[in-house]
Amino acid sequence: MCRQTPELSNSAPKTARAPIIIGVDEAGRGPLAGPVVAAAVVLGDVIPGGITDSKKLSAKRRGILDGELRESCHWAVAVVEPEEIDAVNIFQATMLAMTRCVRDVVADLDALPEMVLIDGNMTPHGRCAEWCWPARAIVKGDAKEPVIGAASIIAKEWRDRMMLEAAITHPEYGWERNKGYGTKEHLDALQEHGPTPLHRQSFAPVAQARLL
Repeated sequence: MCRQTPELSNSAPKTARAPIIIGVDEAGRGPLAGPVVAAAVVLGDVIPGGITDSKKLSAKRRGILDGELRESCHWAVAVVEPEEIDAVNIFQATMLAMTRCVRDVVADLDALPEMVLIDGNMTPHGRCAEWCWPARAIVKGDAKEPVIGAASIIAKEWRDRMMLEAAITHPEYGWERNKGYGTKEHLDALQEHGPTPLHRQSFAPVAQARLL
């Protein structure tokens, strides 16, 4: 349930409050393995320079910005694991992840956003029952709006760290290099070793590998 902003009493000082704009982006919609991760961000007073689409940044620069953003911003991350992705489909899992991270940022701020800006061409409005905030989708928003770019950086870095940890347990698939995407290395390993519990069983290449 959305928190409602409490009414001010007559005696409360009336101070201006800057509009709250939340940026949202996801990472990991296309891979064959691992979770989908969404991040929600409200930029702080000090905004690191060079924020843009996380895919346009070097790994080193992205890692530096990730640390700076998490120090200076309000943010939350939501992770939807492969089992839930298989249960509801990847599109709905992405909508759920976005909804959950926005919910957590709103709870942390204890105030409603004026707008939630989301990378892409769709929002969870009308697609996820819990979504109850004004939202606007912006195609390539991670390169156009710094608040969305910030979310894209945090989401990607969070998911990449998860896949690096998973690669230690399942070294055959090269996840430290491909992050779960369907590269030739990953597909060849699927054919040889079969899928793991971290694979998305409903995705065609994984389902086909299960039949071999």
